Amino acid sequence: MYFTEIHCIIIPVATFINRRYKGVFHLITSSLLIKAIISGSNNLKNNENLVNELNIFPVPDGDTGTNMSMTMLSACESLRKVHENSLDVSSVLEIAASSMLRGARGNSGVILSLLFRGISQATAGKKEIDGKQLVEAFKKGVENAYDAVMNPTEGTILTVARIAYEKGMDAAFFNSDEVSVLESMLAGAKEALMKTPELLPVLKRAKVVDAGGQGLCLILEGMLSVIKDGVVIPENFLNNSGASSAGNRYFSIFDDPEISKFSHQNIKFTYCTEFIVRKKSEDSVLEKLRSCFSKIGDSVVVVEDSDIVKVHLHTNNPDLALKEGLSAGDFLKVKIDNMKEQNRLVSKRNKAGDSLNTEKDINLERKSVNSVTSALEKAIPSQNYGFVGVAVGEGIESLFKELGCSHIVKGGQTMNPSIEDIITAVRATPAKDVFILPNNKNIFLAAEQVANVVKDRQVHVVPTKTVPQGIAALLAFSGNKSVKENFDSMTAGAGKVKTGQVTLASRDAEFGGLKIKKDDIISLIDGKLFCKSKDVNKAVLKLLHNMVRRNNEFVTIIYGEGVPDSDAERLFGIVQTKWSKKEISLVKGNQPIYHYLVSVE
Repeated sequence: MYFTEIHCIIIPVATFINRRYKGVFHLITSSLLIKAIISGSNNLKNNENLVNELNIFPVPDGDTGTNMSMTMLSACESLRKVHENSLDVSSVLEIAASSMLRGARGNSGVILSLLFRGISQATAGKKEIDGKQLVEAFKKGVENAYDAVMNPTEGTILTVARIAYEKGMDAAFFNSDEVSVLESMLAGAKEALMKTPELLPVLKRAKVVDAGGQGLCLILEGMLSVIKDGVVIPENFLNNSGASSAGNRYFSIFDDPEISKFSHQNIKFTYCTEFIVRKKSEDSVLEKLRSCFSKIGDSVVVVEDSDIVKVHLHTNNPDLALKEGLSAGDFLKVKIDNMKEQNRLVSKRNKAGDSLNTEKDINLERKSVNSVTSALEKAIPSQNYGFVGVAVGEGIESLFKELGCSHIVKGGQTMNPSIEDIITAVRATPAKDVFILPNNKNIFLAAEQVANVVKDRQVHVVPTKTVPQGIAALLAFSGNKSVKENFDSMTAGAGKVKTGQVTLASRDAEFGGLKIKKDDIISLIDGKLFCKSKDVNKAVLKLLHNMVRRNNEFVTIIYGEGVPDSDAERLFGIVQTKWSKKEISLVKGNQPIYHYLVSVE
């Protein structure tokens, strides 16, 4: 008995000594950490669609996998530009955390950025760290994430991160070896992930685990590959062509506004060809490539710096384009789309009578890039008040500007703007106090982080979760009130509005006894699934029948892109007849995703 107990103690100690003298046990350096972060990002990117498929609610959303991946990519892009040998661990984490905070998208992306921000804060001034210091720093990240969420919900990425920390600390008590600690953190994260359905009944009913938690496990897994085996998981471009079985997400490999602005509607050439090349030398290849590509296609954009060149063109000979690109260097990314096939699918759907854009149509034809926002210049805060709204759709954007918004950040459902997009708009608003209207629950957390970055003016985030709430908040503002009085009035005004939404189900699901099939017409009231219908007009009428009460005075109907004016006006007439004592308004919002938005107040 005593021998067994002593044996159990001696073996770990012997293993510890053996690992150290064999050179296996070493500190995490800046070089190793950069590789680990990139590996974690690649592993997440490779499994982005898997994470997206875990988004269980049948309404198109921001896609957790995509949001987390884009947040991680912000850090990787910054880290690839630095000379790792001149940095210490503290500097690497500071760069990564700052980039992630600015590039964070959606609630999951913001939480992820806060985890890294806490790790950065806790490792300030450290040149190298061991496993114990890593997990202790991770604790600070977990605390940051929990503090940032107003009502933390267990069974989410928060739980997975917390359990990862706890298991890591248990391991660090016996052995501060970085591999042992990170292995325990990953094991704890996976264990917590499998228990998320028990903590969140909605996950259990859908028979899935939490999407954000899954994303965090993938990042830790990628980091461990480097720390343990010295292997950076490569990005698998074949698995990331943009198609997702969950939401049919489509993202160009470029971030350049110039490249993303092209429309695929006027098809002269068949193949949209895009690639990134790491140049063989620093010599410019700009004019050579432009000259070549202009002869074999159109919509040519070539962007170059000292290391890489990015190319976009429409052509009937993508093989020639790739051959020319290869002459300039090695490919980092390649994407070729058949635009005629995309157009054929859209035309087929329209001929079948579906004139409304589905999520697939929207994501094939639009990439959410705030090209207008990125071009804004910083303004001196000379006025007392200013407003920044998040919205999409020409009609809705115009309405927000008419109500006083200095700038509109393009975004909403499926198109979550980054924190940097919102920061840019706030800094371009010439006001001492700027009110942000996020108008979407998945953008609210990102908007809240802006105040941590912008210091030359006061930022106030009004908790608006829908476009109608944002409109009501602006109408409640008064130039004669103080900042606090206005914030309270705007918040109260938003709270008085009921919001109805009509859209297409993005996936099969079962909620509240309703069995939903993909592409069913569904209605929501304040974000909660209300009913399904076979007819769009009937869906709106059912919503209003449930929402309108005797004390309500105003009803607003906002119709989206793809809804013919005649259809909207016909529905407007029916609503006026049925609710003749109410003030009914019809607005052409041109918003994607939602056929109709209705508000009652």
